[in-house]
Amino acid sequence: MDPRKLRIENYTYQLADDRIAKYPLEDRDASRLLVYNNGHVEEDIYRNISTHIPDGTLLVFNQTKVVNARLLFKKATGGIIEVFCLEPASQYADVHSAMLQQGKVQWQCMIGGASKWKHGAVLQLEHSGPDFVLFAHIVDKAEGVYILELNWGNADLTFAEILHYAGKVPLPPYLHREAERSDETRYQTIFAKEEGSVAAPTAGLHFTERVLDDLKQKTIDTCFVTLHVGAGTFKPVKSETMQQHDMHAEWIEVDVDTLERIIQHLDAGIVPVGTTSLRTLESLYWIGLKLLQNIDIDLTGIAVSQWDPYPLFRRLCR
Repeated sequence: MDPRKLRIENYTYQLADDRIAKYPLEDRDASRLLVYNNGHVEEDIYRNISTHIPDGTLLVFNQTKVVNARLLFKKATGGIIEVFCLEPASQYADVHSAMLQQGKVQWQCMIGGASKWKHGAVLQLEHSGPDFVLFAHIVDKAEGVYILELNWGNADLTFAEILHYAGKVPLPPYLHREAERSDETRYQTIFAKEEGSVAAPTAGLHFTERVLDDLKQKTIDTCFVTLHVGAGTFKPVKSETMQQHDMHAEWIEVDVDTLERIIQHLDAGIVPVGTTSLRTLESLYWIGLKLLQNIDIDLTGIAVSQWDPYPLFRRLCR
């Protein structure tokens, strides 16, 4: 079947609220692990994951770091407007350079209570220790996403620091609770490094130093890529079929050394940890295929669009 014709209703289901864990376990690696092996399914815990992975395998982790992307601005009347920072505006080369902007930045955002934000009004968020006032005004709007210009008086602070001090952890909405102080560490992987995600690569949350040591002792190799989880994670699917749904783009970064290690392990086996690592590996394959076939080569912004893989695959099979 043409994937464009897949109907969303066939993938819609109800998940009972009492089946959702509101808080993580105290020990990350005590989380339950479902193991499928040659048609047999069993249950274990993450602490023992090394026993289920063959020696010589390469595990690929996503080292993205969740930013405090929720900002609560106060109107002159005292009302609160919630701004959810999704990703940089299009003029920035990448997430990293946008996060390092000082004084002001433009960002794509979702706004809670946007109808209460009067046209031309400037909102503000005051913070102390360090002292600064963050101002926000709407520059543009497209398909429910707003472009905001955010500026702050303390030009010594980067936007990454502004979010760190003034923002709140963007917990998944299905948890139905407010972020707490403990979420600032528990909603990050232990190897989180590159700031830019609005959601954590959840499969990686269960790994601990103890588990990584066990993997190393079993000669299971590890490497790290970066995919910044973007707006697509929170964008609802409202269309009847896949063809009508516009998938949001995400930033990936993989260095040359990691690429070489991935290639070296093609025969030994590669296991991506979670869907974000898998999406990164899949994108690398399609980008490589586009380069080999001289399709849309632009080394300043190589990308895989929503429907690229399907004609590329058909061409490959000819």
